[in-house]
Amino acid sequence: MNDTVITVQGRFSAFYPPERATVSVVVHHEADARQDAWEKTTAAASAIRDHIKSRVLEDKDASPVTWWSSDSVQVWSEKPWSADGAQLPLVYHSRVTVSAKFRDFQALASSLELLADIDGVSIDALSWALTDGRTTTVTAEVRSRAVKDAVAKASVYAQSIGLGTVRAVAIADPGMLGDQVHSGATDGAVYLTRASKSMDSGSAPTLSLKPEDIEVSAIVDARFIAS
Repeated sequence: MNDTVITVQGRFSAFYPPERATVSVVVHHEADARQDAWEKTTAAASAIRDHIKSRVLEDKDASPVTWWSSDSVQVWSEKPWSADGAQLPLVYHSRVTVSAKFRDFQALASSLELLADIDGVSIDALSWALTDGRTTTVTAEVRSRAVKDAVAKASVYAQSIGLGTVRAVAIADPGMLGDQVHSGATDGAVYLTRASKSMDSGSAPTLSLKPEDIEVSAIVDARFIAS
């Protein structure tokens, strides 16, 4: 009896609680004079930097903030238009972004509350992630489990047609075996993050960050010989 070729796709996903949060805080001011816009922004940015620096401890393992950066101040001007189509006098804008990575999410929540009270400040982005070491570990695990899923799937196919064993002859990232059409499949691991925020009730509301777990998933294509 001739060997039968079985080609399958293995998948596996797992969920892990986030270990780091990176926040980007933007300061933006506008004024009729360039100096006014610049001074307001630099003053607010200085207050933000001072607060972030206070969260960086010499003991790296205990420091709420593990990394931070700040853009230089950008200043530009524009001539807005009125509702009736007339061009108005120059308006000057200034902008700076401060980003920080937190390991302590309670410290992050209290920092966001404090920084949001500074005039001209807005929260531009908030993203969640695993540490690099954890990412490497879980990525290897989900890829291994995706391969095992492919083996199990091929074994079921082989048994359904009366064959007993399967032997892998090719394992590849999605689409690299050359004879399949995939929609949206990606190689390696895919990270999906979501976060929600809620306000605790009480006379003095506090920000409570509740990030959802991070999904780490892997997809592999595999070809087997069944006999």
